[in-house]
Amino acid sequence: MPGCKEGGIHLSDYISELEAWLRGHADREKAEAMEAYMRNQFPFLGIKKPERERLLKEFWKKRGLPKGEELLHAAERLWELPEREFHYAAMGLMEKYGKAAERSHIDRLERWVTAHSWWDTVDFIADHLIGGHFKRYPDLVPAYTGLWIESDNMWLRRTALLFQLKYKDKTDAARLFDFIGRTKDESEFFIRKAIGWALREYAKTDAAAVLRFVEATELSALSRKEALKHLG
Repeated sequence: MPGCKEGGIHLSDYISELEAWLRGHADREKAEAMEAYMRNQFPFLGIKKPERERLLKEFWKKRGLPKGEELLHAAERLWELPEREFHYAAMGLMEKYGKAAERSHIDRLERWVTAHSWWDTVDFIADHLIGGHFKRYPDLVPAYTGLWIESDNMWLRRTALLFQLKYKDKTDAARLFDFIGRTKDESEFFIRKAIGWALREYAKTDAAAVLRFVEATELSALSRKEALKHLG
């Protein structure tokens, strides 16, 4: 968005400065280790989370944060860069946008789930961003999650299983159990793990319901183990 300005500067300049700021702290040795941990799915700068958060705070203190739609444009620009640290920064901006998000932004979040997809971004988007968005616009849940759980895209199915992780007593247990029933026979590790994770979190709110469901449902060994991890 060459014409967009933030704080008196062009947004393109703002992003270029932020990109240069992070690249200036790159560490190739650390990057190689981080890339290996993520199975070489993406390039890294080699900036670990504590340092990345510190660097971003310093930059934002100096340059400020974009406002409104410009913040969304900034997040999109960061999301387009190849290194993973920029994707994390983009998600941080989206989280800051938070309650200002409009209904239609669910389409943007859905697109992010299917781009640069791996558990480190998908889980944050599902839990923090989409979960929060659906709390603000609960009428969107049936249509979107109903499509995701039947999608050919595994990460959308995982998102449908995980978006309620922080809902606690607001969890739609019927929907959660239904979605697990539809995916429980999949061999995909990330789906089996998500099933167990979702059940384990909900067990903190209603352990009896989770125990009944697990006993009545033929789950994979991994899903069952994860679900009952803290229930004995």
